[in-house]
Amino acid sequence: MPAPGRGYATAMTGPSYPHPDDDRPGTTPPTDPADGPYEPTGRTTTPSPHLDRTRTGGLWVASISAVVVLLLLLIFILQNGNSVQINLFGANPDLPLGVALLLAAVLGALLVALIGAARVVQLRHTAKKMARSSR
Repeated sequence: MPAPGRGYATAMTGPSYPHPDDDRPGTTPPTDPADGPYEPTGRTTTPSPHLDRTRTGGLWVASISAVVVLLLLLIFILQNGNSVQINLFGANPDLPLGVALLLAAVLGALLVALIGAARVVQLRHTAKKMARSSR
């Protein structure tokens, strides 16, 4: 193994010029390896087209995702059709199990949204107070 710092990287990566048997059309190997790395001639690279994301595209993806989620919810509700009794704030309705679980998930999401909205109002109030005091 060569000593670090002298030829070690060159021994690992190989020569920077093409092999003599490179016979691709339009290529000429450098006459001297010291001339630099091998660059093929006659070739141009075209940049690949880049399309920006649009609001319409995002809406389309969101719509498809919503349809898939609703389809999965419908399958879940239909598979869990056994009737169960629910105790909810003094009411005792008999609901299918899937509907009862979906109702519980929706009520939990509403609770999280309510807490999040309270935090946003609190932060806006603090930001307005700081803006008034900095004037």
